Amino acid sequence: MAKLYFYYASMNAGKSTQLLQSSFNYAERGLRTLLFTAAIDDRDAPGSIRSRIGLQTEAIAFEADTDLFALVAEALEDGRIGCVLVDEAQFLSKAQVFQLAAVCDRLDVPVLCYGLRTDFRAELFEGSATLLGLADTLQEIKTICACGRKATMNLRVDEYGHAVTDGAQTEIGGNDRYVALCRRHYMEQVAR
Repeated sequence: MAKLYFYYASMNAGKSTQLLQSSFNYAERGLRTLLFTAAIDDRDAPGSIRSRIGLQTEAIAFEADTDLFALVAEALEDGRIGCVLVDEAQFLSKAQVFQLAAVCDRLDVPVLCYGLRTDFRAELFEGSATLLGLADTLQEIKTICACGRKATMNLRVDEYGHAVTDGAQTEIGGNDRYVALCRRHYMEQVAR
């Protein structure tokens, strides 16, 4: 039976790199993969997954109302799919996570989701919360804070590097807008 996996981490932990490596591993064995990424992430070309170390590939960009089950079922008409991989999984809707669970349960295709667990306010994203509840396997991808401890928090910063503690949950950005910190240093920054 196929499983639903959720690989989560703070910013800059290598989630996209691991996704691309997983896709490569399937392809190397002659198995087709289907890749999805959030259309809201406009840092690169639409439908593109790019890691900070320079790996990049094309993917299907999903919107909040995209029916992922239907897309996977349609793709299966062209032959077997070894795996579905989803980047920026925090941007999935609750309904889409249920669709991905159905891909595993009804279509027997494994689904690997990669994304943030929490936002800059330490609150769960809808997609992440639903994945934490439904995924068969949860795995944390680790990165480090500047102090050397495990980074688990995402600090949003302004153009001067000062902590931002309010605003919309989603603001697309990279190293210019977010810093991965351990909880201790995150708490120190947001208390200022």
